Amino acid sequence: MTGKYKRRLSRGVVLPVQQFINREKSAGVVLGISIVVAMVLANSPWSEEYFHLFENKVGFFFNGEPYLYYSLHHWINDGLMSMFFFVVGLELKREFIGGELSDPRNTILPIGAAVAGMLVPALIYTLLNAGTGAAGGWGIPMATDIAFSLAIIYLLGDRVPLAAKVFLTTLAIVDDLGAVVVIALFYTSEISLLNIAIGVAFLLVMWGANKLGVKNVLFYGLLGIGGVWVAFLMSGIHATIAAVLAAFVIPADARLPEAIYLKRAARHLRAFSRMEPNGVSTLDHKQLEVVAQMRNDTRDAMPPSQRLEHAMHPFVSFVVMPIFALANAGVSFAGLDGSVVFSTNVALGVALGLFLGKPLGIVFSTWLLSRLGVARPAEGLTMRRVVGLGFLASIGFTMSMFISTLAFTDDTLLLQAKLGIFAASILGGIVGYRLLKK
Repeated sequence: MTGKYKRRLSRGVVLPVQQFINREKSAGVVLGISIVVAMVLANSPWSEEYFHLFENKVGFFFNGEPYLYYSLHHWINDGLMSMFFFVVGLELKREFIGGELSDPRNTILPIGAAVAGMLVPALIYTLLNAGTGAAGGWGIPMATDIAFSLAIIYLLGDRVPLAAKVFLTTLAIVDDLGAVVVIALFYTSEISLLNIAIGVAFLLVMWGANKLGVKNVLFYGLLGIGGVWVAFLMSGIHATIAAVLAAFVIPADARLPEAIYLKRAARHLRAFSRMEPNGVSTLDHKQLEVVAQMRNDTRDAMPPSQRLEHAMHPFVSFVVMPIFALANAGVSFAGLDGSVVFSTNVALGVALGLFLGKPLGIVFSTWLLSRLGVARPAEGLTMRRVVGLGFLASIGFTMSMFISTLAFTDDTLLLQAKLGIFAASILGGIVGYRLLKK
């Protein structure tokens, strides 16, 4: 391929793809397409094959005995989703160290809104389902889907001020943390204390290595996956919690401090600029050495936690989440009637919890904290915008869908929960968009 065609390919294909991936809203777009594909497949002539695909089991055998032998659906929800939660853990750690959550005084309002936005939906669901076999689904309407909500707010562009974007982002971060806690405390099966002890032991080794200055990403990957994740997977505590815990012990300080990195970078650039160009597209040996040193120093100047977050985020957004949607979002409407949808209050509890409970909790807590003088809304964050953000927060697809798979094993209850999630998320997105657009 000539240089001319390479440049055309880069401008026409590679560059647009890179730009699409780097946009905040792109993850929500891809996730939305995956949901549509799952719904089409679930209601197509191939629906039986679609559902059966995720029932196939994959695992290992040792001396004829199955080991980690689970369905494909289980591997997606406990394996691939662990990568999602690992990135969530890395993001939370970064926010606590130097981000939106580093100064509690500036985050009282969105944190209070997030907490109320989780409690009110859970209360609404519980009031409608208390004393029934579906009571355990109270955690489903508590969650906010950060990918979808942020995708919509970025679609609005300059119509939404920066203060509103920061408010929603902080709220969604706290919401993710709350969802992790809820899963860890309330959605676990029979617990194996031995496997928990093994997992904690591996976590302590990782924590100790962090304190001793070990920065090798491969070291933490081997212990995190082969030790912590496997132990928690076999313990009864959901494996995604292991991913969050492992993320919190990944070093967040760089091997090379900023000041030293700047001096080395300047020295490398001076050395490179003094070298005579060789007149061809390739570099000579001395030039390669300088560039390699610059590359190594740049890698060492990035904290391992941020290096992992930066590397994994596109894969999680554009591979893990779409696969999760394809495996979990398919709802077949064949033979579906009102007697099935409303045989319990699950769909109603989830839909009302998300669509009404979320905005109600967020708006009321924001108004109350402001009225009491505990916190003051940033400039541009009007109550109208808070209401709009509250409805965007009612988009609970990914995390709500995930919690529903933990809460229910009954197919009917799971179907009802999914329908409630879809209804509330679609309505919440439309209402939030309309309110913020004006």
